[in-house]
Amino acid sequence: MAGFQSLPGFRDFYPEDFSRRQHIFRTWRQAASAFGFQEYDAPVLEPLDLYKTKSGDEIEAQLFSFTDKGGREVALRPEMTPTVCRMVGAKAGALKRPIKWFSVAEFYRYERAQKGRLRAFNQFNADIFGEAGPEAEIELIALLIQCLAGFGLTKDDFSIRLSDRDLWFFYLEALGYNLVESRALLTAIDRYEKAGDKAFDEFKSSLSGDRLEEFPHKVQAITGFMKIRTIEALVEEIRMFHRPNLNARLDDWRKVLAGVTAMGLGDFITVDLSVVRGLAYYTGFVFEAFDRKGDLRALAGGGRYNDLVKKLGGPDLPAVGFAIGDVTTGLLLEQRGLTPAYVTAPDVYAVIGGEPERQAAFADIHALRAAGFRVDYPFKELAFGKQFKAASESGAKLALIYGGDELAKGVVKIRNLTDRSEREVPRDQVVASVRETLAAR
Repeated sequence: MAGFQSLPGFRDFYPEDFSRRQHIFRTWRQAASAFGFQEYDAPVLEPLDLYKTKSGDEIEAQLFSFTDKGGREVALRPEMTPTVCRMVGAKAGALKRPIKWFSVAEFYRYERAQKGRLRAFNQFNADIFGEAGPEAEIELIALLIQCLAGFGLTKDDFSIRLSDRDLWFFYLEALGYNLVESRALLTAIDRYEKAGDKAFDEFKSSLSGDRLEEFPHKVQAITGFMKIRTIEALVEEIRMFHRPNLNARLDDWRKVLAGVTAMGLGDFITVDLSVVRGLAYYTGFVFEAFDRKGDLRALAGGGRYNDLVKKLGGPDLPAVGFAIGDVTTGLLLEQRGLTPAYVTAPDVYAVIGGEPERQAAFADIHALRAAGFRVDYPFKELAFGKQFKAASESGAKLALIYGGDELAKGVVKIRNLTDRSEREVPRDQVVASVRETLAAR
C-alpha cells in the first residue's frame, strides 16, 4: 500500500525548500519595508459572498468553498484584494492616508495545476489606498521592480508592461462604442494574444448592418492601438481624435513614466496596450511583470481599482495594488541560477566525554543557545573520533571539547575546525570566548 501524499496542486516544503521560500519572502519584506509599507494579515477563511460580490457568481467554480458547521457559505481565500478592501473599509476613517499596506500569505484556487500555477500558492500583495493621482502608481511600480531586482534580476531579465483601461475606454468611445460594448471589447483584447482575431468573433456576432460592415476597419484600429510600444506613438495616435479626456489621460501617462524614469527605472518599463488585465474591477492603469527571456507566464500583475472598496460596503476610496507569486518567482530564480545554496550548519559542536562531562556541557550549551548561537551535540555517548568527524561534517565553525581532563581543570577546550588551532578557556568565560572567536573569523 502506497503511503499518503500531498493533494494535487499542493506542496510539501522540506527544510531546503522552506529555506528557498523564506529567502523569497525575506526579499519581498525587505523591499516593502524600504518603501514604508506596513505588514498586515487576515483570516484564510472568508464569507463566500465577499468573492461573489467582487467577481460574480461564476467565481465559485474556482474556489475551495463549502458550508461550515454553522451553516455559513465560506471559501478559502483565492486572493487578498477583497479582504484588504474589507479591512481598510472598516477603519478607513481612522487610518492615515495614503494607506500603504502589504502582506505575504497563502491562497487557494480550485483549478488545474500547471507550470507556474498551483492550487495552493503564496503571494506578496502591496496596495495603496487614499491616493487618486498617478503618484501611487509610481510608488507601486517601483516597489514591484525592487521585489524582483532584490534577487539580482535586471532589466535584461524582466520588464514591466504598462497599460491603461481608462485610456482604452476613452479610445473605444472615440471609435463609437458605448460602455457595455467597450467592456466586451476589452475582454476580447485580453484574449487576443492567445486567440488572435478569433477573440473578436463573439463580439462580432452581436453586430449587424453598417456596424458589422465597418467592424473589420475598427478591429484594424484596435489591434494597431494594441501594438503601440512608445509614449511618442501613443501621443501621435491620440492626436487624431481631438478629445479632451484622451489628452488629459496622456498627462497622467507622462507623469508616471517621468517619475519611474527619475528613479532610474525607466529601462524596466515598456508601454504595452495589449495588457488590459481581464478582471473588470480595474479602473485605470494596469501593469504586469514579464520574463524577457523565457516562457514563464506573467510574473506579477496589478492596477488601479477605485470602485472596489465602496462596492464591498466601505467608503468611496481610491486604490491601486499588485500581487506577485512565489511559484513563478521561484521558477525564474532557478532558471537564472539565482537560487542561493543554503547552509544550516551550527556555529558550535560540543564534543563530550562521559556522563559527568555531559552534565557540565549542558549548562554551557543552553547558555550559548540563549545568547543566540546555534549549538549541536551528540545525543548518545560516542568515541571522540566519531564526534570530531560529526563536528566536521556538520559544518560547524568551532568545537567545544568536554573531556575528563578539561572538567577536572574547570576549563573547556575550543578548537577552530578550520585551522585546527586550540585554546583552553575557563568555564565561566565560554560564551564570551565563543562570541570573540566567531567575531574574529
